[in-house]
Amino acid sequence: MQDPEANKKKVADFLQTLTSAGRLNLKFNILASNGPVQPGSPADSSAGVEVQPNASDSAGATTAAPEISVELSGPDVPLVLARNGELLLAIEHVAAKILRFEHEDHDRISFDADNFKVLRHQELVLAAEAAIERVRRTGQPFSFSPMSSRERRLLHLALAPSGLATASSGEGPRRFVVLYPEGEKPPAEPSPADRAQAIRQRFRRR
Repeated sequence: MQDPEANKKKVADFLQTLTSAGRLNLKFNILASNGPVQPGSPADSSAGVEVQPNASDSAGATTAAPEISVELSGPDVPLVLARNGELLLAIEHVAAKILRFEHEDHDRISFDADNFKVLRHQELVLAAEAAIERVRRTGQPFSFSPMSSRERRLLHLALAPSGLATASSGEGPRRFVVLYPEGEKPPAEPSPADRAQAIRQRFRRR
């Protein structure tokens, strides 16, 4: 069991290094779903303590609050959110690696700025509605773009009311959601042992 306080300190140290070395004019507050918070910023470590309670997503389905949530603010937030939040998600990914969270456990930590995640969720809901209409009209499966485990979970929730089958496919950061027409079931995914065998086979061919 990982120590939440130790994890918060690791994230705070990482962000202090990132903002200093990268010369990013950002402040950050590390919020906790339970327990005290480690606030901080490159220039000011005396910010007030905030606590983030458990929350429900706007689609109406309840999701567990991340163990650690980081809110970024400051003049360089537009840089962090450029290219569809590419840098924000990269920072989140590195932080998860520092905490040694497995890929499918990356939603245990969340970074956000200017409500980017909320707006992204709204985009996913609209994408889900468009995909449902398309699949019902064409009778063909629809594959979404690769996305994080958190976004895939939100997408599954948004698609659930349609009654159509969904499944995740692909590996690691290339994993994506597929929506299937009525009456069609997702193909069975290979077991972890089969995937490991396939990886070994690829290396043998080199």
